[in-house]
Amino acid sequence: MEKGTLVEFRQGGDRRLAVLERPEGKKHWIAVDERGQNQTLHPRDVTYAFAGNEYSANDIAGIKTALEDYLDPSSLEVAWEFLQEDKQTTNAAEMAELLFSEQSPVCCYAAHVLLSDDKLYFKQRKELYEPRSQAQVAELKHQIAVEQEKHTRWQSCVERLTRIMAGEALELEEGDRPYIEALERFATFAQDAKNKAPAIDLLKALDRYPDPDTAFQVLVDLGQWQPHENLRVRRQQLPLTFSDKVLDVTHRCLTSPPPDPDADIRVDLTHLKVYTIDDESTREIDDGLSVEVLDDGRQKLWIHIADPTRWVQPGDELDMDARKRGTTVYLPEQTIPMFPTELATGPMSLVQGQSCCAFTFGVILSEDGAVEDYSIQTSLIRPTYRLTYDDVDEMLQLGVTEEPELGYLRTWAQRRVAWRQSQGSVNIQMPEASIKVDGDGEISIDVLEKSASRQLVAEMMILAGEIAGRYGYDNNLPVPFRQQPQPELPSEAELLALPAGPVRDCAVRRCMPRSEVNLTPGRHASLGLDFYTQVTSPIRRYSDLIAHFQIKAHLRGDETLPFEHDDLQSFLVSLGLITYEAILVERQTKKYWALEYLRREGDRPWPALMLRWLREHESLGLVLLEDLGLEMATRFDRSIELGDRLTLRVTHVDPRQEMIRFQEVVEDAA
Repeated sequence: MEKGTLVEFRQGGDRRLAVLERPEGKKHWIAVDERGQNQTLHPRDVTYAFAGNEYSANDIAGIKTALEDYLDPSSLEVAWEFLQEDKQTTNAAEMAELLFSEQSPVCCYAAHVLLSDDKLYFKQRKELYEPRSQAQVAELKHQIAVEQEKHTRWQSCVERLTRIMAGEALELEEGDRPYIEALERFATFAQDAKNKAPAIDLLKALDRYPDPDTAFQVLVDLGQWQPHENLRVRRQQLPLTFSDKVLDVTHRCLTSPPPDPDADIRVDLTHLKVYTIDDESTREIDDGLSVEVLDDGRQKLWIHIADPTRWVQPGDELDMDARKRGTTVYLPEQTIPMFPTELATGPMSLVQGQSCCAFTFGVILSEDGAVEDYSIQTSLIRPTYRLTYDDVDEMLQLGVTEEPELGYLRTWAQRRVAWRQSQGSVNIQMPEASIKVDGDGEISIDVLEKSASRQLVAEMMILAGEIAGRYGYDNNLPVPFRQQPQPELPSEAELLALPAGPVRDCAVRRCMPRSEVNLTPGRHASLGLDFYTQVTSPIRRYSDLIAHFQIKAHLRGDETLPFEHDDLQSFLVSLGLITYEAILVERQTKKYWALEYLRREGDRPWPALMLRWLREHESLGLVLLEDLGLEMATRFDRSIELGDRLTLRVTHVDPRQEMIRFQEVVEDAA
């Protein structure tokens, strides 16, 4: 390197030319570019040096102008075809002679620029360039074509999305789907999303801020998502539809019912009067009740449970799909069923006036409510009445003489409550909110009353669970026994010091350990039962379906059970995780809609009851909004006691972030 040498160097990826002016230290040079600015260069910064040392900075502009006539990348293909036959390497000077038939400084530099920019025909080996093979060039051309097509699709997608968001009535195309899915992943999983780059690039191209909230809004603007899209369902990847295989099996069941595996032992109980009692909106009718007065005057209770195993066999397409789902998920805005709706609300349900297959528990209770005798059988019933809880409450209140069985059921339910209390049951009666969102997005919140009808049904379902657990224990069957450890409750003095009602029940609830599922029988403390197995919701809980499979196989006398002990133990662990995730989605979704309801209600005042402290040192407590049955956290700026009543007003709420702030409404003393 000498003074007056014209050199090329890179700055920010761009080619720059400068003339060496003077040394700087031992290794560096000061070079002057075409704008007269000094550049400090190390020899390793120089990527090309012109021959000779007669240049000045004033020559650079002319050289760059002359260079433009030679920079035709397509000319390299002819040179490549010539050189690759003999696998000859080349350099800038030789390429200049081949391309331009001269080796002038401008031609040699043009050859250098073409070769160093080329990514198709030649690969650099130090100062030489080696022609690629025909196969390599063909593959690179294919990759370039693919990238060009991808870029074209990208530009087309950005333009189309921009026009849609501007209000034009355009449809998305199939090629847009990967970009939409990238947005969906980013909006759903935020910074935990895999491969966020396409979504971020798309948002930037749309001139939107690249964060998950913006991705969510873009999807809404595009009409791909609803304004209240349930991200919790998406995060847990809950299946919203059924596969074609499952739907085909469903259609076959409906048009050509499979043989009844229990045909030989199914008992005809169609002579019994059967009541089904549910909420008005319930479509999966999975239980019914009867009372039979025996010849000796005793009353026999019949608890009929829907029998989906009439239509499902262990290991078939319907069963395997239900295993993956684990449970029906009930959300305010939708229901995600465990079985296809046509089956769940059709032949699997106990439909009024139709002959229905059922799993029936017959039981005779002692006067104090204990189980005196019981039987379990597969049956055929014909539900007589489809009643709502309100219907039953009204009939009980009026004392309708034409339906004395309802009175009998209420009496036995009351005796069961008393008997379970004598066995140590824990009765917690916290208000419960029912949140519904209709097709128009309107939200309704109702407080479920602890009515006689609800107590009646609940006690009969608990009774069926006790009988199923006892049967499993007596016959050493591996069934999902539900247990709950004995809680360490506050002392009687501590409880009596708390206001009666929700405050006291809240204190007891805090002490209750979580229930567990095990194949070994164990006591369920809060129910006051030594054995308990859930069996009353087989259409919407897979664990209940397992109990049906196992007990029915034993009733038939099958040599093997559908689920052996060891296999069932490991399966229950995975089923527990699935169920827990579904419950979490239900809770989070209900909280979202509760907060959205409060947001829409604006600054409306809400009567509230102080339940307990969450962090007393931070004045953070849990209150009950009594009109809604909702429990919310709030901070207080004054001294307050458990059980105090106050009025709150919402000052800020963000349903998606699960944030809410209240302010106490203080009445003017004047």
